[in-house]
Amino acid sequence: MKILLTGTTGYIAKRLALQLLEDNHELVCCVRDMERIPDEIEDHPQCTFIKVDFLEPELAEIPDDIEVAYYLIHSMSNSSNDFEELEKKCAQNFKELVNKTQCKQVIYLSGIVNDDSLSKHLKSRLQVEQTLKSDNYALTTFRAGIIVGSGSASFEIIRDIVEKLPFMITPKWLNTKTQPIGIRDVLTYLSGALGKKELYNNSYDIFGPEILTYKQMLLQFAEVRELKRYIVTLPVLTPKLSSYWLYFVTSTSFQLASALVDSMKVEVIGKESDINEHIDIQPMTYKTAVELAFQKIEQNSVISSWKDAVSSGVFKDQLSKHIELPQYGCFKDVRSRVIEDEEFTINQIWSIGGRNGWYSFNRLWKIRGYIDKLFGGVGLRRGRTHDTYLEPGDPLDFWRVLFADKKEKRLLLFAEMKLPGEAWLEFKIVKDKLFQRAVFRPKGVWGRLYWYAVLPFHAFVFNGMINALVTKK
Repeated sequence: MKILLTGTTGYIAKRLALQLLEDNHELVCCVRDMERIPDEIEDHPQCTFIKVDFLEPELAEIPDDIEVAYYLIHSMSNSSNDFEELEKKCAQNFKELVNKTQCKQVIYLSGIVNDDSLSKHLKSRLQVEQTLKSDNYALTTFRAGIIVGSGSASFEIIRDIVEKLPFMITPKWLNTKTQPIGIRDVLTYLSGALGKKELYNNSYDIFGPEILTYKQMLLQFAEVRELKRYIVTLPVLTPKLSSYWLYFVTSTSFQLASALVDSMKVEVIGKESDINEHIDIQPMTYKTAVELAFQKIEQNSVISSWKDAVSSGVFKDQLSKHIELPQYGCFKDVRSRVIEDEEFTINQIWSIGGRNGWYSFNRLWKIRGYIDKLFGGVGLRRGRTHDTYLEPGDPLDFWRVLFADKKEKRLLLFAEMKLPGEAWLEFKIVKDKLFQRAVFRPKGVWGRLYWYAVLPFHAFVFNGMINALVTKK
């Protein structure tokens, strides 16, 4: 089949693309930024890419001969006041474009919505489902609760909590019941629904075999990790305090923490249906999903992460708009060193950050991360998706990878920390020299004061970092 895939760089779509290609389908992948095509599928002969922004669809050209389309666009971390309207507009534009094609089926991944007091994001997803309905194609909707897999938001947040806190005083919403599902099962449902006419114009809740509270999920996660954890829940933590608790303990942004707390107050239990007979699947238990996730992590083969989404940081536009270093109105810290071993230096650059640290004065980097968290930034806790591999769009602590090309011997990062301005960090090898450039474009007087306040630390931090990149210990 010829399939249109949206949300190509997102957590679900990135994995689904590999599954569909393995099943020998032809993919037309929608991306907002052609610089962010996932490496895993970029050169696949059955994959083509088109530039589409469904909030501005005027220039979009979708092939007429697509047979099925996947709608996998949504954001938990959008802080816009008109979030629901933007989601609706995006779905409406998608429908209008697909209506002009030969598409017979649209498959949409939504959230379970069986409670009267829905969260803002679940209301939005239900509204999107209503918007996507059309007389020109059949809509198949799968509604999932918490998705558990290596790199998923729920998995990484629970991991942060369990592995860092032996004793937890937690909000009362930890007693809310939910029905988690493994990422592998979600992909089986999505791929298994292709062309099944009996699923046309129907919606199905998909979920694992257990009903668990968030507290039980934390404790079972601890069992898998062979950790002893103690949890006390208190009724006095308000939603705002709960959001701050989640924000400071985990790697999530404050916007996402607020959205998650809003959702976690709502019980999410799936409605039974005959979908498992149509797809021929027996969903795995929560513990099994966690164990399989850690297998992927230990093999360093995590395909996608929720942090890959640009919305998990500060970008509101395309990465490619920031790919060239600005020349005017900027403060710069430029250093260079002669390279002893080019392969060693490139490997050091591509391994920087995350668990590997920043090679010099790591404590100062951590302090900067804590300060960023205090001011509502992402801090250092996002880490990196892979220990030794980078591609454009990847998160790297409080940076975002703009450009990463070993052949060109260049890595360019853009700061997603809270700053009174914009900041870039570039590593580039020219002949036998490594050039390290830190560029800051200040915003107003506060930006200039900030630069001079941190300038004394550059002599230690940046000097030590470039030395570590070229010198073998």
